[in-house]
Amino acid sequence: MQHRRISSRRTVVAGGAAVALLIAGLTFQSANASDRTEGFTAKKLSATAAGELAASLDKRLGADAAGTYYDAGARTLVVNVVDEAAADSVRDAGGTARIVAHSLAELAAARQGVGDRANVPGTSWAVDPVTNKVVVTADRTVTGAALTRLNQTVRELGDKAELRRTAGEFTPYLAGGDAIHSGGGRCSLGFNVVKDGAPHFITAGHCGQTGSQWSGTAGGSAVGEMVESSFPDNDYALVKYASGATAPSEVNLYNGDTQPIARAGEATVGTQVQRSGSTTQLHDGAVTGLDATVNYGNGDVVNGLIQTSVCAEPGDSGGSLFAGDTALGLTSGGSGNCSAGGVTFFQPVPEVLATFGAEIG
Repeated sequence: MQHRRISSRRTVVAGGAAVALLIAGLTFQSANASDRTEGFTAKKLSATAAGELAASLDKRLGADAAGTYYDAGARTLVVNVVDEAAADSVRDAGGTARIVAHSLAELAAARQGVGDRANVPGTSWAVDPVTNKVVVTADRTVTGAALTRLNQTVRELGDKAELRRTAGEFTPYLAGGDAIHSGGGRCSLGFNVVKDGAPHFITAGHCGQTGSQWSGTAGGSAVGEMVESSFPDNDYALVKYASGATAPSEVNLYNGDTQPIARAGEATVGTQVQRSGSTTQLHDGAVTGLDATVNYGNGDVVNGLIQTSVCAEPGDSGGSLFAGDTALGLTSGGSGNCSAGGVTFFQPVPEVLATFGAEIG
């Protein structure tokens, strides 16, 4: 885990961060016949509204649901289903129905199969609703017998899986957003939150241990103490501000402005997102996968992550992934950089808030 030195322009910071990986090549596929029902027009939705509709339809469709994604160009929610009856329910709710070959249960089983048979360092795997497959990504360190095992596992899963390569190396990143420092290491503040009526902030768990002291400048006075931390499996931590700290609910956009953050929300595949980080500042991209697992090596496997095409570099860990005024994730790790692009992974914010009993504020 590499530590990098940076500076911060203020002691109490607003949030931000990201990680860099290879661009995932998200391409919305043409709809099946069920998308082209004569006279049907899907509702135009914001990304936030699409996420809310997706959650509602997942509950309503149950086993007939096969994943959702947001078509940002058309501003519609695309819902994968396995039969026409479910497609009618989607249309009734205003979504675009798309009949696919594999249910979520089948893809979940395939995803578990990858984890059971080919969980090697330098790999990640996530369900991709756009391709209706489990996309397995291997970084440049996966070679020889490990790559052979990975290829064999993917072949055995048939059309339920595909293997992609990324030129970089999956690593958890340190730093990002408005900079935070501890013991010579740098990370990024994710979002300011309130717990038990007191100001705190959330960041990546791999940034530090419970009891570590954090400041806004290298070698500066501590502004808070890490009171909880979880890594691996999860990647989140909670820092309690010192008495009297000011903690605005906003993210640094690095252009003289900030983005107010009003709420936390679940990510949706296809949603355009931004991330702020102290190393690479503000960049954008799209959500390309959910519930991703990444094996960083040395036994550090993290589950349940958001996968994106946003670029980032070491120094961005812990920082903010957001869409408008909605907090989505905390930067965990990835590969690549902001010159060549990359694949990035983010810890979902709603899970973090629920675990810590905190709220955006």
